[in-house]
Amino acid sequence: MKSIDMSRAMLQQALQRLKTVKMAMRDKGYAYAVRSAQECVELSLKAALRGLGIEYPKKHDVSKVLKRVKNRFPEWFEAETFASISKELTEKREPAMYGDELRMIPTSTLFDRGDAEEALKKAERVYRASEKLIKTLEHELP
Repeated sequence: MKSIDMSRAMLQQALQRLKTVKMAMRDKGYAYAVRSAQECVELSLKAALRGLGIEYPKKHDVSKVLKRVKNRFPEWFEAETFASISKELTEKREPAMYGDELRMIPTSTLFDRGDAEEALKKAERVYRASEKLIKTLEHELP
């Protein structure tokens, strides 16, 4: 399987996460929506990195590698901004699943509709840019 095929497959998974975010928001599962948005961002950015042939860490946050290789992306691909989004949502990943176990605060108290809407907006932005990048790379293939 080629890198571009792997990128397409990862983008398909990212799209599924976007659908999950919207479903979770309809069901008022705001913490789950935030977690799913994080997964969308992670998969989208890993697809973009893979499309360019850049190895990424097998961790949830790819912000460091994005910053390190930002000059390999087209100018319109906001690598610095996307690195910040990746870092921010990764930091919310664990609390979105477990809550704040030390302070005994459930996820339903930690995350509200506004948090979910903001996470969705960021995930859509990263997904769209990653999708555009992969389509651009596909057109450049021989």
